[in-house]
Amino acid sequence: MDILTLLANLTEIEFLSAWMLVFLPLPWIIRRFSKPVAQQQNPLLAPQIMARISENMPQNKLVAAHPQKARIPLLFILLWGLLILAAMRPIWYLNPTPFEVSGKELMLAVDLSGSMRKEDMYLNGHDVNRLVAVKSVVSSFIEQRKGDRIGLIVFGTQAFLQSPLTYDLHTVKTLLNETEIGMAGNNTAIGDAIGLTLKHLEKTQKNQHSKAVLILLTDGSNTAGQVDPIKAAEKAKQLGLKIYTVGVGRVQDRNGLDIFLAGKSEMDITSLKRISKITHGQFFQANDTQQLSKIYQYINQLESSDHEVNNYRHRSELYVWPLGAAFILSLGLALLHLKRRGQ
Repeated sequence: MDILTLLANLTEIEFLSAWMLVFLPLPWIIRRFSKPVAQQQNPLLAPQIMARISENMPQNKLVAAHPQKARIPLLFILLWGLLILAAMRPIWYLNPTPFEVSGKELMLAVDLSGSMRKEDMYLNGHDVNRLVAVKSVVSSFIEQRKGDRIGLIVFGTQAFLQSPLTYDLHTVKTLLNETEIGMAGNNTAIGDAIGLTLKHLEKTQKNQHSKAVLILLTDGSNTAGQVDPIKAAEKAKQLGLKIYTVGVGRVQDRNGLDIFLAGKSEMDITSLKRISKITHGQFFQANDTQQLSKIYQYINQLESSDHEVNNYRHRSELYVWPLGAAFILSLGLALLHLKRRGQ
């Protein structure tokens, strides 16, 4: 490492508590203005011994002793300097890391009711249940939303917030993949999922102009919960929340015949369409994994936005080094003091 590189690295060191430097002259100030402790014992007088000593010693060797100012030892000065340096909290900034922020806030609401067990979806040439297909498609969607804050809500008989809005997309993806059918109950509380989203956004939105979007995926109708889905959608419109509803599940058999005949449909398509229309969103219907993937790609394009590039810098705390050196030095001084007393 040459001198220029070393100097460049030194410029990356800063002190979080540089004001602690004002305590550096404190020991000298105390020593300058504090008085010695008064001697409380009377001296032992031995006139006979003093007379003999004075007779045997030449008079010209008797020199009046001049009191010397006690100086602070160099090692103690070094110890105090190390403590002050540690208290100033030196930090070393590492290379800046760029990241993108879009301002988009996406909430994902995923249905985990018992009907999601139906194996009427295809993935990589195999029949899979609806939740497995959803995990595959939505995980890919999450990976493409870098720069957005994404949250995750799961719902069945009840709605639960699995992840608050966060830039940590890896965690959101992991939490989604760890979900299981029935973990929130076997019924479907669509209204509660929307209501929980609104409650979370009211607490976490940084400003009223945030572009909040809810993507609600379900394969059924509202059969549980305390909140009416339509009333929840009207409240969402007031707060500026756009809702995309996605109905998942086979609508046609392999021959193209409609299998959602009267009385056999589990999906309340009318309500899902109304929810999306009230909030200026859209309703989509996914008959298979390929359609579901296209739907999320389409939403990804609709909700795309410009990204602002920001930088953040990792930092390394350096106070441990002067503090450790001060500790070792204090141990050495203590051992030296004990050794002198033992002699």
